[in-house]
Amino acid sequence: MSDNKRDSERVLVPGDVKGEVTVYEPMTILDMSVTGALVETKFPLQLDSLHDFRLSLGNRSVVVKGRIVHSKIGELHEGTVLYRTGVEFTEPSEHVVAALRSFVERQRAGSGALGILDGELADEGN
Repeated sequence: MSDNKRDSERVLVPGDVKGEVTVYEPMTILDMSVTGALVETKFPLQLDSLHDFRLSLGNRSVVVKGRIVHSKIGELHEGTVLYRTGVEFTEPSEHVVAALRSFVERQRAGSGALGILDGELADEGN
């Protein structure tokens, strides 16, 4: 029996081959609508870049793609610079729109006591 546990053989890659990795980073969501949000992060986001946002909306969780429409330095918190960034949700699915609309309406009515439990940003290296 072979010690090789791979299904296929790897080959050395000559030259300079690049790639990217998606990493989820925590963020604070300051306000939100069905079409976008204002988020606070510990890192700047590039204008017009696209990212996946994973949002826990009370009892529902969704992933939505968003485009960065503006970003500025917000404040200094415990020695860390915080950035405030406007995100426009792009082409959300019907499921995501329904979840966002339901969450926003609950917040507006004051019945969403837990609010947004957490949000994460997939930094795609853009």
